[in-house]
Amino acid sequence: METMPLPTDRPLDDLTAELTRMLGSTDARVRSQQAYRPLAGWIAEGAYDDVLVGLGDGMATGLEVGLGQSDTDTVFRRSWSAKVLADCIARDNATGLLTAQQLLLWGDRVATWLVRERDLRGHVDGKGPAMAIAHGADAIADLARSVHFGLPEMTVLLDVIADRLLLPTGHRLVTGEPDRLARATVAVLTRDLVPLGLLEPWVARLANGAVAVDPEGAVACRAFNTQSFLRALYLQVAHGPVRPAVRSDLLLVIVEALRETTPELRPAR
Repeated sequence: METMPLPTDRPLDDLTAELTRMLGSTDARVRSQQAYRPLAGWIAEGAYDDVLVGLGDGMATGLEVGLGQSDTDTVFRRSWSAKVLADCIARDNATGLLTAQQLLLWGDRVATWLVRERDLRGHVDGKGPAMAIAHGADAIADLARSVHFGLPEMTVLLDVIADRLLLPTGHRLVTGEPDRLARATVAVLTRDLVPLGLLEPWVARLANGAVAVDPEGAVACRAFNTQSFLRALYLQVAHGPVRPAVRSDLLLVIVEALRETTPELRPAR
C-alpha cells in the first residue's frame, strides 16, 4: 500500500501523540488504517530517524497500559504498540541508527511484556484484531535480526517463546499465532549462532508441555498451542525460504518431539 504523505501543517510530535492514542481505539479501521499504517510507512521512509529512540520508547511504554488485564479494550494499545515497536527495530536493522544498549533495552521490555500478557484473543467481536501474541512474535523476529544480538540474547528470545507457549491458559491460539512464533524462531535460527546442543533441550521442554494430561482446561489448551507451534516450526524449517545451518539435525529433533506428543504420529504396534 502507498504510504500516506507526512502532513506539514502540524508538528510531528503532536501528530505522533494523536496517532499513538488511536492505536488503542476500539475501531479496527482507526487502529490499523488511520494510526498504524501511516506510522509504519513513515518509520520505513525515515521520517522518524532523528527521533526513533523517543518513538520506540513511547511504544514500549504502551506495552504496559493495562498489562495483566484480560478481555478488556486495553489489549489494543499494547498489541499495536508492539507492532509499531517492531517497525522501529526493523528500521534500525536497516540503518544501524541506534546503539546496542537501546536495542537491548527494547528487547527486555518486549520480552517482559510478552510473557506477562494475559489477553490472548486474536479477534474481538465487533472490534476487530487484537493479535497481541502475533504482534509480539513479530517484534521478537525483528530483535533476532539485530546485529546487536549475540548468542546470549538469542537464547533469551528462544526462552521467551517457550515461556509464552508453556504458560497455563484457557485460550487456544487459532489466528496464526503459532505460525508467527515459528517465524520468529526461524529468525533466531538463521543467525546460525545457537548450536544444536542448546536447541535439543529447548525442543524437549516444549514437547513436555505439549502433552495434555486432561481433555479440558488450561493444560489441554497449552498442549494444543505448543503442538501447533511445533508443527508450524517443522514446516518452516523444512520448507521455508531460508535454511539454518542446523536444519537437518534440528528437523530430526522436531519430528521426534511431534511423535512423542501426537499419538497419531506414533508407529502402529
